[in-house]
Amino acid sequence: MSLVKQVIENADEEMRYPTPSEINMIQGFYHTGDKRIRIATTLAKNQNRIVDRASQKFWKVCPVTPSNSGNARKTNSCQRDQGWYIRLVAYCVLAGNEQPLADIGTIGMKEMYESLGIPIFNWVEAVRCIKAEALAVLSDEDGAEVAPYFDHIIQTLASPGPPYFQNNGRTDW
Repeated sequence: MSLVKQVIENADEEMRYPTPSEINMIQGFYHTGDKRIRIATTLAKNQNRIVDRASQKFWKVCPVTPSNSGNARKTNSCQRDQGWYIRLVAYCVLAGNEQPLADIGTIGMKEMYESLGIPIFNWVEAVRCIKAEALAVLSDEDGAEVAPYFDHIIQTLASPGPPYFQNNGRTDW
C-alpha cells in the first residue's frame, strides 16, 4: 500500500480529515516520485546483473548449496527467487513504505523455505549479497532508500526461531 493510501485509510478509520503533517507527508511523497521511479527502474534494468553477481558472491560464502550444485533447475529456481526479492524491494520503493513486504509476506517465504528444508542461513546470506550488488548499481543517495528494505527482509528471515547461524553439523550450507 502506498503512503497516500495508508494516510487516507488511517484518517478514514478515525473518521477525520488527514492532518496537516499527513498532508505534508503526501506532498513529500509526490515530490520524491521521480526519484522512486528512477530507483525502481535502475533495479529492474540491472536485475539479471545483480542476481548473477550476487550468486557469485554467495557461492564463495556458501559453496556447497543446491543453487551451486550443477543442477540448472535448482540454480534457476534460486536465481528466480533472488530476482523476486529485488522486485519486492522495488515495489517498496515505489510505494514509499514497507507495506509490500507485509502484503506479499516475507514471513510466509521463510516458512516455505523451512518446510522445503532450505537452510535459512543460505537465504540470509543470499539477500545480503543481493543487497550489496543492488547498492553497487545505485548512487549512495539512492542506495540509502533501498538498503532498509533489504535489511527488513534479512531481519525477517533471520529472526525468531533457532539461531540461523548454527548449522548443527549440516554440510549443505
